Amino acid sequence: MTPPPAAGPTLDDGAITAFLQGRNGQPHDLLGHHQGPGGLTITAFRPLASKVSARLDTADGIRTVELRHVRDGIFTMTSPDFDHTHDYRLLVEYADGVEHEQDDPYRFAPTLGEIDMHLINEGRHEQLWTVLGSHVRRYPGPLGEVRGASFALWAPRAKAVHVIGDFNGWDRISHPMRALGTTGLWELFLPGAAEGMNYQFAVRGSDDIVRLKSDPMARMTEVAPKQAAIVTESHYEWNDSDWMQQRSTSNVHTGPMSTYEVHIGSWRQGLGYAGLAEHLVNYVADLGFTHVEFLPVMEHPYVPSWGYHVTGYYAPSARWGTPDEFRYLVDRLHQAGIGVILDWVPGHFATDEWALARFDGEPLYEHPDRRLGWHPEWGSNIFDYGRPEVRNFLVANSLYWLEEFHADGVRVDGVASMLYLDYARQPGEWVPNKDGGRENYQAVELLKETNATAYKRVPGIVTVAEESTSWPGVTKPTDQGGLGFGFKWNMGWMNDSLKYLGQDPIYRQHHHGALTFSLMYAFDENFVLPISHDEVVHGKGSLLRKSRGSREDQIATLRVFLAYLWCHPGKPLLFMGCEFGQEAEWSEGRSLDWWLLDQPLHFRVHNLVKDLNAIYRGNEALWALDNDRAGFEWLEADDAAHNTVSWLRFGRGDRAVDAPVVACVMNFGGETRQSYRIGVPRGGRWTVVLDTAGYHPDAPSSTGVVLEAREESWHRQPYSVDITVPRFSSVWVVPVDEHGVSAIDSAADVSGPEGATGSSAPDTVVDTDPTHPTGASS
Repeated sequence: MTPPPAAGPTLDDGAITAFLQGRNGQPHDLLGHHQGPGGLTITAFRPLASKVSARLDTADGIRTVELRHVRDGIFTMTSPDFDHTHDYRLLVEYADGVEHEQDDPYRFAPTLGEIDMHLINEGRHEQLWTVLGSHVRRYPGPLGEVRGASFALWAPRAKAVHVIGDFNGWDRISHPMRALGTTGLWELFLPGAAEGMNYQFAVRGSDDIVRLKSDPMARMTEVAPKQAAIVTESHYEWNDSDWMQQRSTSNVHTGPMSTYEVHIGSWRQGLGYAGLAEHLVNYVADLGFTHVEFLPVMEHPYVPSWGYHVTGYYAPSARWGTPDEFRYLVDRLHQAGIGVILDWVPGHFATDEWALARFDGEPLYEHPDRRLGWHPEWGSNIFDYGRPEVRNFLVANSLYWLEEFHADGVRVDGVASMLYLDYARQPGEWVPNKDGGRENYQAVELLKETNATAYKRVPGIVTVAEESTSWPGVTKPTDQGGLGFGFKWNMGWMNDSLKYLGQDPIYRQHHHGALTFSLMYAFDENFVLPISHDEVVHGKGSLLRKSRGSREDQIATLRVFLAYLWCHPGKPLLFMGCEFGQEAEWSEGRSLDWWLLDQPLHFRVHNLVKDLNAIYRGNEALWALDNDRAGFEWLEADDAAHNTVSWLRFGRGDRAVDAPVVACVMNFGGETRQSYRIGVPRGGRWTVVLDTAGYHPDAPSSTGVVLEAREESWHRQPYSVDITVPRFSSVWVVPVDEHGVSAIDSAADVSGPEGATGSSAPDTVVDTDPTHPTGASS
């Protein structure tokens, strides 16, 4: 028999009123179960219920106690028969007369522990995503397993926070979260909330206005313009253990690294993560790139932002698929031997009012001083880097992508905008640092912490800075006073080389320094050479169209420029479409012009990039000493009259005996250089491994021609060979060992411009007498 409801102590009427008005920040003090002098009290909110009872598991078996209605849907009971708390369920009847068994969210202890809260407030919780946001949870109990989702949020100035969603009909009153002391953290475990359900937070700010906010820690979201987060958990089983093991014991900084930069939405529209896992993976593997770099995959509502105005830092964009589908894409790339670098944007964030902006009614993630918290160039908010919880949000976010998605690195966008307080500001619009300078000390510390933590926690990864100034020590370790990045984008090289490319060939001699100046500082940092998306948009034109002349001359110039990119000290990076000579400027709203591959001129450019990658990966001279002056030596830097430069690239070893070496000549002029003599460091036979002129459908190629070096000093080298360097072309030569094999891993595997070896000339030994033009043999 069910005992009648006990009267019990009177509930705090003020707490009830605050609850019903959505202002109660401590709902667990009112609701749930509490042991007191009068026994066990159970209180629940069940609006529109006609009857509420509690079924308890006790030492004497299952007992049921009816709760009395207090007012406005608040039901309670107190019984001296229970001297401690018990597992219980609520039995609720509505007008339908059916008894519904429900669990009570307010009977559960917090899902955040004391250590978690301490680390968050200290800004040191390196796996923040495991405790904040939503998480599917399962708890065993005497009355059966409880399944639900926990929700945790940082909103220190909020007066109250409610979690609303599919699980409660988006009711803004039923499920207030509890404030965890003075930590600024809010938490609630909600039985019945399940994977796939949408949710948001109703945050009552310090100004008493309630705002619907998406979860800053959401790991999955709706597709924009919808704004809800989605409860999710991963079911993905990784298959890249071989890659991950190899990565942990290798050093990409001193290995081959050629990167293909991709915008997921426009590489080939409609594919998404799952489709790219087949088509992109096969394409990049065939081209031979070592890495793919994705423009930001983090959730962003505005497609033309390309992902650089982020609203969901922990969620792969839902417009392209689910988080597990993105895991699948990364996994497939790894299985194909391709690393994954993700563009990351800690320098600013989107202003959408439903996202991070003024999250608890006041600036929270952004700096409250507009001179420090507003980006005038990009019209976006700047993070408050000095706030521990904000710093933690960002550092943990970089780790999240490295650890949860097995990313092999992050490229940090807009580092210069973070380093300088006066970036894009006029006098009087910025605040000097404590020493009166323009350096942003707090941003510097964030970058150092991000890099040091990433390299500590995830062996084998790389961090890359897009930094456009001469800030010292960007790639120097943090314990040596540097920022701790693995690489820095060489923006100076990019600007100079593209400026040179745009000159009419007859005037290039007057701009020769733009081609050579980068070698004055090429070893000051660890550089990536970026021909990125930024250079083929907003009226800048495609890479192909940056040069002058006929279409064939433009394509020939593109070919020599690509060779220049691949043999210059630094790691090459090429934006999608440039590998086949995309003619139109890139647009995020359409696919690349794949039809161009049906045209022989463009198809041969594609084959050239494939061969450049093969030669590059097969000869450590092109990458082992990228960051060491010992790996580079000029042959001829001053031949401005002929628009020609030449140099030697070396690997490890004795230059005169066994060090891998490539001699590279680039002719950006409109005249062929017959019998062009270059110095080489040792005698014997040398072979042509690259002749970009041969990638014209109707042109012969000197690839495969073998040259006998004679003992005649040239270019400060003890030996020399003569080659022909056609107009707008590059020629590379390497030594042949005593077995007739070049320094390339397997010269026979390096495909010629026909896509195999069809256009390569036979291995012909050529006399290097200057009266005997080498071009005759090809």
